[in-house]
Amino acid sequence: MLENEEYNEEEFNEPEGAGDLYEHFRIVVDKGQSLLRIDKFLMFRMENASRNRIQNAIDVGNVLVNDKVIKASYKVKPLDVISIVMPHPPRDTEVYPEDLPIEIVYEDGDLLVVNKAAGMVVHPGYGNYNGTLVNALVFHFQQLPTLPGNDGRPGLVHRIDKDTSGLLLISKNERSMTYLARQFFDHSITRKYLALVWGDLAEDGTVTGYIGRSVKDRRVQDVFDSEEKGKWSVTHYRVLERLNYVTLIECELETGRTHQIRAHMKSIGHPLFNDETYGGDKILKGTVFGKYKQFVENCFELLPRQALHAKTLGFIHPTTKEYIHFETELPDDFKAALDKWKKYSAQREE
Repeated sequence: MLENEEYNEEEFNEPEGAGDLYEHFRIVVDKGQSLLRIDKFLMFRMENASRNRIQNAIDVGNVLVNDKVIKASYKVKPLDVISIVMPHPPRDTEVYPEDLPIEIVYEDGDLLVVNKAAGMVVHPGYGNYNGTLVNALVFHFQQLPTLPGNDGRPGLVHRIDKDTSGLLLISKNERSMTYLARQFFDHSITRKYLALVWGDLAEDGTVTGYIGRSVKDRRVQDVFDSEEKGKWSVTHYRVLERLNYVTLIECELETGRTHQIRAHMKSIGHPLFNDETYGGDKILKGTVFGKYKQFVENCFELLPRQALHAKTLGFIHPTTKEYIHFETELPDDFKAALDKWKKYSAQREE
């Protein structure tokens, strides 16, 4: 018996049908199964799974039998329960290199970390076949020597929305991709975001629920109370600064679902500032007249997108096995709008 559960990594604004980055398989071995090496067994049972993909998954500990890590020489037995986490195989779609400016925060032989600018789509898709981060990375990778397991395309370990800025992790070979995939699946990678939300949040908190597509608008994710309607999601948030009608918070992701932070904050009545998709592009707190209205509109112009920045990223390196950690400063547009709110709040307190 084979069950396939796709893992949907945090927040990406991809066209419908773009697909997820990782897949989780669970196989219960038949009662009549004869002894067979697990790598050969999985080749027969899994689609799109070459021996190299399976071997990489075993080598980095992504294949478990009865909840224990095994070696490729392990022989499956009747009623063994096998679980596997693997990155999806590369798409056949041609991706053309483009010489686009990107900010590389860190790079070595296994991976690189990019500080993505707001407004840049991560992956080519319907309506965005060029000008994406992947196009830029393909150009960058042309300057690199050939690496074992590298198919010539950057391996997206996760994604963030077009209009969200901040840190992204990219794998440079299949082994590191598989190793990092496990950390995302186990929710052991550290990801913290800064967000400016409407309203006065009184205290720190946690938002949970099942995230799935809205029945009214498929561009929007809703939070449901039933697992039949979505996937379980958890966001922890911490109040950093209260600025009268808005609050600066830090969000730490325990799970990674499409538009998770944006959907969660709307669900508790605090949409992200200037988030058009989730209703944050209107004056939700304070008067809608006079100088205040003009002030908010000026902030919208300074920050013409949702106020969300992927500030922190931490993970275990696939080769050194050491924990590495990265942080970025707020981009200029976010910082400019935040500074205006700080001045406004200070003036009201005088």
